[in-house]
Amino acid sequence: MPFPGGLWWLLCCRQGFTLLRRDYGEADREADGEAEEEEEASFELRAQGDQGSLEVSLSQPTRSSSGSERSLLVAEEMRSLIVEKGPEPVEDDPDALIKGWLQREVRGGVKTPWIRPRKYWFVLTPDSLDYYSSNEKGSRRLGSLVLTSLCSVLWPDKQTYKETGYWSVTVFGRKHCYRLYTERLKEAVRWVCAVQKVIDSKAPVQTPTQLLMRDVEEHCGSPEVLEQIYRCNPILRYTSSPLYAPLLPFPYGSLDQSAPGPRSYTTLRDEAVKLFNSLQQLESERDPVPLMQGVLQTCLDLPPLVDEIYCQLVKQTTEPPAPGGQGDLHYWQLLTCMSCTFLPSPPVLRFLRFHLDRTESRFPSSEMAKYACFIREALGKTKGRECVPSLEEILVLMRRQEMICTVHCPGAPACSVAISSHTTAQEVAQELVSRLGLSQSPNLFALYEQSRRREHPVGSATLLADVLTRFENLAGEEQEQDPQCRLCFKHYGFLDTDNVPRESLEFALLFEQAHEMVLRGYVPTSEETLQTLAALRLQSLNSDFSTHAPFPRLEELFPPHVLHARLPAPRHRPPAKCRGARLRAGLLAGGLWGQALAKQRAERDQRLRGRLREEGASTMAAILEKWKLLQGMGRPEAMAAYVALVREWPGFGSTLFDVDVRASPVGAARQRLWLGIGAKAVSLYKPGEPEPLDSFCYGRISSFGASDSSTFRISVEDRDLLFETSQVEEIAQLLNTYLASAAARQPPLSPEPAPSPAASDPSALPRGLCPAAGPWQQQPPVGSFHSQPGARCGHTGCS
Repeated sequence: MPFPGGLWWLLCCRQGFTLLRRDYGEADREADGEAEEEEEASFELRAQGDQGSLEVSLSQPTRSSSGSERSLLVAEEMRSLIVEKGPEPVEDDPDALIKGWLQREVRGGVKTPWIRPRKYWFVLTPDSLDYYSSNEKGSRRLGSLVLTSLCSVLWPDKQTYKETGYWSVTVFGRKHCYRLYTERLKEAVRWVCAVQKVIDSKAPVQTPTQLLMRDVEEHCGSPEVLEQIYRCNPILRYTSSPLYAPLLPFPYGSLDQSAPGPRSYTTLRDEAVKLFNSLQQLESERDPVPLMQGVLQTCLDLPPLVDEIYCQLVKQTTEPPAPGGQGDLHYWQLLTCMSCTFLPSPPVLRFLRFHLDRTESRFPSSEMAKYACFIREALGKTKGRECVPSLEEILVLMRRQEMICTVHCPGAPACSVAISSHTTAQEVAQELVSRLGLSQSPNLFALYEQSRRREHPVGSATLLADVLTRFENLAGEEQEQDPQCRLCFKHYGFLDTDNVPRESLEFALLFEQAHEMVLRGYVPTSEETLQTLAALRLQSLNSDFSTHAPFPRLEELFPPHVLHARLPAPRHRPPAKCRGARLRAGLLAGGLWGQALAKQRAERDQRLRGRLREEGASTMAAILEKWKLLQGMGRPEAMAAYVALVREWPGFGSTLFDVDVRASPVGAARQRLWLGIGAKAVSLYKPGEPEPLDSFCYGRISSFGASDSSTFRISVEDRDLLFETSQVEEIAQLLNTYLASAAARQPPLSPEPAPSPAASDPSALPRGLCPAAGPWQQQPPVGSFHSQPGARCGHTGCS
């Protein structure tokens, strides 16, 4: 049915029409809309003619329709919002840097079939990006995007080209975003480079807050001038109204600011405004801890927002309506958490410290002054965090107290240690070494993150507050089947296990660590010996045999993998070679036959579990018989006998890592082995075999290091060994630790020996601690450790 004449005319006027690739109607409307938007106020910065810095009048932005009541415009940005062009032809514009035809997305998207991108003549000048209806003389300029240092441009996206057939160029401005398209990649790159060059040539835009921070710093010695600055500029003081623009300059547009994981963010400017709204909610929150943690998490995901939040908190704690009230203290508590998590930039840090001094002088002996003193001390210790504070840590910081951290010691009671947000693992390990009387031990100790599935040492420079936060996050994950994590104090490096006194606490630690190695299958020995070890374990726990003695589970006495090895291996049917056979098998699996197969698998699993219970019962009976033979043996003797049996394995004292080894990087088959890192040598074991396949002392190692995140390389004389493992950092850290210890024990060969490039100076390290070589990022690169000519090695397997 044809449209009536009036309706057709209205539709054409509404949508515009296209004639000979020239657009009318919609572009005129768009140009008028942009002109109206360009007249709107911008909360940035504006100079007041020849007035001094103290006469700058800046107020909180408001949503008012009156032009006189709106915020002031930025001088650098708004020197010439829209440069009025004369009637000369577009082709003769002397300021044009680059020009050409591009298609612009007006409304909708490129994938929208009923609204196509429209072709315009674009001209880039040193101040703006303009577009015209055509390149003819006297053509009308339809729009202009002012370019400042805060503008940004996105490079062409290959994904967009695959979906639309166009290479996109996106330019973000203060009020507008131009999405331009071209069919040629070379042309798109040319425009991107030209626009970026213009943006880079612009002077940095400064906001009113930045200028006033500078004024405050310049007049910090004049109280009268400072009071006048705060009185004349409400932007420095508390406000109950929302912010419509950030206090600091942020680039327009969204570049790559999305945080990893489920969290997603918009532009930095929008996130800054949202965060201020969240801060205002703190005043009335009965439980502000989750909201504080959310603000801290956003700052961790978007580091540029750290300075913005500091400025917002300083603003909200300056001359509040109720100093020391609940809402004001919530701001100070969040500022306390920020100071223990993030360090601001130097200008913001100076402004923050001035604010703290001003608060202490105006409100002495108040809660605000106490928070200010705590924040000042925290800023001197904060160096950055890997995780935001946990809920428990936030509660402690709100009270300006320390946390109590529980560290478990195998064979000894758990120790409670008071820590702060800045306490490192090395400091806690040093305190435990001193508290437990291990200062004279030649062996090395460290803290471990331990769970049933795995354990790994905590880096010496790692903050324990970050470790506790990870524990809290793991405990909150529903899919985590074993969320129980804890800190454990254990041996890290075995330098001398023969001369440990049996009555000492260190021997108890050694006994417990040896038992852990047995349960994990890292002590290859006969099953008879394993049963004897289990009986000695029972004797050390319960003394003589008794039917009323508490009996641990079998998996706490005997390695579970030995029992599973007795079960028959499941038989796997060979896959059907014929296509028709595979099709019939698939059809049968989906019907009644599939239910029968599932029933057979359940029955087979039940039989295997029954067989496993039978094997466990027979093993337990053998262990009990051996336990009865230990009648009259004391606990120290049982522990000594246990350690003596384990020490019979030549690899005792080495830390074992599961690795896949290749002899060369190309064409070599992988082989699952144990890599043993000891105090004197590095050895390779076949899992379950007591004798090493190969062993080489440190004097034969020419270099070692990480080839990538999952490959570790050791160069031994004329061959390279590549180990694929997920424990690259731990292997490298342990190797450097043993090298540092060996260098500390070796006497100097000359009055001025050359420093070893692979080991740090151990003279400043406390005895009994793992050397603070730092995390793996600070370790020597590949090839940095070289054996010295003529170096002697005490390992018997090295010639």
